Amino acid sequence: MQNWINAYSAMNLRFLFKGLLVTLEISIVSVILSMIFGSILGIVRYTKIPWLSEIVGFIIDIIRNLPLLLIIFFVYFGLPSLGFKPDTIVAAIFAMTVFESMMIAEIIRSGIGAVNRGQLEASRAVGMKYYQAMWHVILPQAYKNMIPALVSQLISLIKDTSLATIIVTPELMQHAQVIYGQNANYIVPMYLALAVLYFIVCYSLSIISRIIDRKMA
Repeated sequence: MQNWINAYSAMNLRFLFKGLLVTLEISIVSVILSMIFGSILGIVRYTKIPWLSEIVGFIIDIIRNLPLLLIIFFVYFGLPSLGFKPDTIVAAIFAMTVFESMMIAEIIRSGIGAVNRGQLEASRAVGMKYYQAMWHVILPQAYKNMIPALVSQLISLIKDTSLATIIVTPELMQHAQVIYGQNANYIVPMYLALAVLYFIVCYSLSIISRIIDRKMA
């Protein structure tokens, strides 16, 4: 029992929460960038622009089928050979943005495809240009339908930040490893703390998603 009390000392808990803040920072920045790039790539793939859509689709299919860990390794260990050496947090954000952008691009593409084609045709019929119809009519409806899938992807992203510990990113998992590295008796308490913290964050997002979904229904 004393080991558990010591494991959850004020100093250790503060250290864990610092790691949680880094995890949230990586997740928030990555998801914002992923939404921007993923939306662009999804629209490009949906619109079937000659050559460009095929190339984008090919790249998306390749990256979506690679392990995220491999992308993290490539960014952190491979890019320095090309003259760019990011620190661990930047490398984690870069790798996750690349990976998540491809996932979100597919969500966006399928979400746009689920909107009745007549909506686009009606918008064009009243004089809207293609990009105006897409921005003002199609995308708002598509994003509304995609909220559950996008939140699910965000939850996966938060959990995937634990992979960044492999390049010693100071996120939640890495901080827990530092704590139980000082005392092997802290391993179980730290894993339990990790489970609780990840659950609280991810389950909270799920609840928010359901509330938004009900309000927009």
